[in-house]
Amino acid sequence: MKRTVIYTCLSVGLLVSICFSLALGAMRIPIKEVIDTLTHAMGFSVFSSADHGINEGVIMMIRLPRTLMGVLVGAALGISGAAIQGIFRNPLAEPSLVGISAGASLMAVLIIAFETILFSSLSQLLGYYLLAFGAFAGAGITAMLVYNLSKINGQANVSTMLLVGIAINAMAGALTGLVTYLADEQKLRSITFWMMGSLGGATWQNVSCLFPFVLIPLIGLPFLAKGLNLFAIGENQVELIGLNPNRIKILVVVLATMAVGASVAVSGIIGFIGLLIPHLTRLLGGVDHRFVLPVSALMGALVLTLADMVSRLIVQPIELPIGVVTALMGTPIFLYILIKDKKKLVN
Repeated sequence: MKRTVIYTCLSVGLLVSICFSLALGAMRIPIKEVIDTLTHAMGFSVFSSADHGINEGVIMMIRLPRTLMGVLVGAALGISGAAIQGIFRNPLAEPSLVGISAGASLMAVLIIAFETILFSSLSQLLGYYLLAFGAFAGAGITAMLVYNLSKINGQANVSTMLLVGIAINAMAGALTGLVTYLADEQKLRSITFWMMGSLGGATWQNVSCLFPFVLIPLIGLPFLAKGLNLFAIGENQVELIGLNPNRIKILVVVLATMAVGASVAVSGIIGFIGLLIPHLTRLLGGVDHRFVLPVSALMGALVLTLADMVSRLIVQPIELPIGVVTALMGTPIFLYILIKDKKKLVN
C-alpha cells in the first residue's frame, strides 16, 4: 500500500510539475490554457477554448519539447544511477563519479568541435544520431575500462573502481580541455555552455532522437531487478539460482551507458541526479530493485523538471545552466549522506 501511495504521489507530482513548467517563464500562461492546449493536441478539449494564438505556439514549439527532454533525461539519469549502484554494490557509484559521463562528454565534444568535417557528408538527422551514438560509445568504452581495471581476482573491487573512475575522469577532462582549446571561438562558446548542462537547445527533433535511447533502458533495466537484488548478497547467489552474473553485468552496463550517453549528448553533463535519486528512493521504500529502479526513473524526471524551472525563473531574463542548479541542490545532500554514513562506507 505504501509503495502504491509513493507511485501515485510521484506520478501526480510529475504531471503537475509538467503543467507548471509549461506555464511559467518569461511569458506567463494560465494553467487552464496549458491544459486546454495539451488536450486539444491529443484530439479533444477539456475547456473548449477558442484560438490560443501565440501561447499555443510557445507551449507546443518551445516549452513542451524542453519539458519532455527534461523528463527523459531525468528518468534516464535516475534509473541508470540506481542500476550502476546496484551492480557495483556501492552507494557512491554514479555515472559521473566512475567516469561514464566524462567519457560520453569527451566523445560528444569531439563531435561538436569537428561537426563541420564529420557532418559534411551526412544529413542533419543522421548528425543528431551520430552525436548520440558517439556519446554512447564514449560512455560504454569508459564503463568497460573502469569495470575491467577495477577487477581483483575476477571481482570488481569498489575502492579500486572509484580510484580508476577518478583517473579516467581526469584523463577525459584533460582531453576535453585540449579539444576545447583547439576549437574556434564559436564552437568554444557552445561547448562551454553545453558542458555546464542545459535543456535550452531542446527541439522536437532531438527529443525524438533521444526517445529510443532512453525508452529501451527504461523497459529493459527493471527486468534485471531480481539479479541486482541478488548481487547485493553476492555473485554466488546469482549463480545458485541459475542466472549468469556476467551477462547481468554486461546488460546493466550497456543499458545504463546507452541512457547516460544519449542524455549527455543532448543536455551536457548534469550531475548528482544519478547519485542522489536512488538514495532518496531507498529512503522512501527500501532497497528492492523492483521498486528502486522504476521509482528512481519517476523521481529523476520530477526533480529535473523542477530544477529546469528553477534554472529558468531564478535570474530572469537569463537562465542558469541546469548543471549548476543540480550541483547546488545536490552537493549539500551528498555531503550529508557522506557524513551520516561514513563509518558504514569505510567498513
